[in-house]
Amino acid sequence: MKSEEILAREVRKNKTGAVEELYDRYAPMLLGICMRYCGNRQDAEDVLHDGFIKILKHLHTFKARSSGSFEGWIRRIIVNTALNWLRDNSQNRRFLEIDPVRERIPDEPDEVDSWEDLHELIGEEEIMHMICELPPGYRTVFNLYVFEDYSHKEIAEQLQFSESTSKSQLSKARALLRKKISEVLERQKVG
Repeated sequence: MKSEEILAREVRKNKTGAVEELYDRYAPMLLGICMRYCGNRQDAEDVLHDGFIKILKHLHTFKARSSGSFEGWIRRIIVNTALNWLRDNSQNRRFLEIDPVRERIPDEPDEVDSWEDLHELIGEEEIMHMICELPPGYRTVFNLYVFEDYSHKEIAEQLQFSESTSKSQLSKARALLRKKISEVLERQKVG
């Protein structure tokens, strides 16, 4: 398998098959990122398409030593494209609702020691489905914090609200996920 740097150079030089190789190598991972932000496959595919066009358009700006890893660079473009898509599709409402869940979410301790343990008990697809079902505000903050490793300060700057709102959204996302996980684990005990 070619290194990231060689593949990026071949795409820049319009080498036959290089764009397809780039897409084939990264599209599955990038689609997963888009799914986490968009919540459904159709919108995720649209975001992936738009993001991939941006990657190709700005590939000449990537410098391996100063920009970090190529994968990290394309992930950042995809995440930013997904965030822009979320803003553009807010239909003139505030992008993130502060508290869209009307019911009280119990703050129960986790039945599982870590997120990694969930893969054995529930499965990755089910966990991703639960994340995709979160309200957009919760889902966005959760994704940025957990998967993209943003700080609350960075999330607040990116989404243009306070750090306390970011912390609150993350707390509520975790609580809602805990509730969904507990329900699934309870069903497994019964079944």
